[in-house]
Amino acid sequence: MLSRHRWPVRTRLTVYAGVVAALFSAVLATVLLVAIQRLATEYLTEEVVGSAGRIAADTDRGHIRTPISHGLVRKHQVIDPSGKVVAASEEMRGKPVMAQFDLAGGHNRGTTVVCDHSFPQGECDIVAAQQVDRSGEIWTIYSAAPVIPPLVHPVISTLVIGSALLLTAGITYGAHRVIGASLGPVEAIRSELDEINATCPGRRVPVPDSEDEIHDLAQSVNHTLGRLQAAMEQQRRLTSDASHDLRSPITAIRAEVEDALMASRGHNWPATGRAVLGGLDRLQAIVVDLLTVARLDAGTPGSRVPVDLAELVTAEMEARHPVKRLEYVLDKDVVVMGDRIRLARLVTNLVDNAERHADTTITITVCLAPGTGAGHFAAGTARLEVLDDGAGIAPDKRELVFQRFARLDAARSRDAGGTGLGLPIARQIAEMSGGTLNIEDSPRGARFVLRLPLALPEPGAGGESFPPEHGHLG
Repeated sequence: MLSRHRWPVRTRLTVYAGVVAALFSAVLATVLLVAIQRLATEYLTEEVVGSAGRIAADTDRGHIRTPISHGLVRKHQVIDPSGKVVAASEEMRGKPVMAQFDLAGGHNRGTTVVCDHSFPQGECDIVAAQQVDRSGEIWTIYSAAPVIPPLVHPVISTLVIGSALLLTAGITYGAHRVIGASLGPVEAIRSELDEINATCPGRRVPVPDSEDEIHDLAQSVNHTLGRLQAAMEQQRRLTSDASHDLRSPITAIRAEVEDALMASRGHNWPATGRAVLGGLDRLQAIVVDLLTVARLDAGTPGSRVPVDLAELVTAEMEARHPVKRLEYVLDKDVVVMGDRIRLARLVTNLVDNAERHADTTITITVCLAPGTGAGHFAAGTARLEVLDDGAGIAPDKRELVFQRFARLDAARSRDAGGTGLGLPIARQIAEMSGGTLNIEDSPRGARFVLRLPLALPEPGAGGESFPPEHGHLG
């Protein structure tokens, strides 16, 4: 037997709707038949009591006839004070008293249900009793009619049960049509997804016109496909650009080696070695940056520890051998939560970029900014600025420099050692740390501004205020 989980969704939902409809119809039919049976029983009981009352009135006037005429109720008996049947209807002639009533409490009438006794085997009747006082003697009149069966009448039961079956079939068929119409767009989405591959990433699934969950699903699928296409294109561009940047130093190294091999004995081998080492340094820098990009793209989480930005900048700058003048303005106790190694890489990349393009001076600033009251920057903002006094970057090119292997005009692209990945890596680290990295306006040169959320102070920790530290490194 097939497991229900292997059935198609349309079949499972249709079966479920059919079962629910059948149960609902069965309950509705049962309630309807019970209600009809009770109403019919109440009506019949009133008729039986009324018949007994009419015969009692005739008996009180002395009009006792046998056989007793009848209308809807066909079973009657008149019992004299001695308990003898003195009159009866045609169906009760010659039969014993149909019931024995104990009319206590001053009541002269009552009803009950009697089975068998004076009635055919297996039959139950509603019996009404009415007592009459004639000249001080008590006479009793009985009237009876068969109990209404549960199904009331074959015609009524056929109509109710047939209607229930038709209702079940109608609901099941309607559910099948509605489910089929609802799942039609899903089938179209599935078919289109089966056709989408790496050779046609621009295709999208059809979006139904209905404003429902399937419409939202199709839109989400298309958004996901768009992101995947963008990631694929970015990966292709990265592969193409990396191949181009790797080919240049490899070609230069090969040319140096071939020249050396073809030269005479007096060839300057130390110069060749230095040229080859320069090319290898560039190859190594590109490979290291590519590995860093791969780890960042993979979403590898970094550590979350308190990092003092002023202390981090000081440590990184003291480890450098700058070729340009470094000036810095550092506020103390500007603490953020992040991965110290990654933040150090971010600072190093910004300073490396500034050092390649500055004319004489690089200025590094670390300071506090007020919080926004909501989001990541609710507790305050740590701001780090790196400003060079070079040619600067045009406003319409400021986002371009954060693209991998991006190249600007010749004045700024003559890069002595840049891999084209430093600034993209810096921005990616900033965003993974919950911050932002942008280029903002400055009187001269390029001004890179890093904003990170301040680390929340520990409960009970006291804060101290320190004056800004000014200085320079030459």
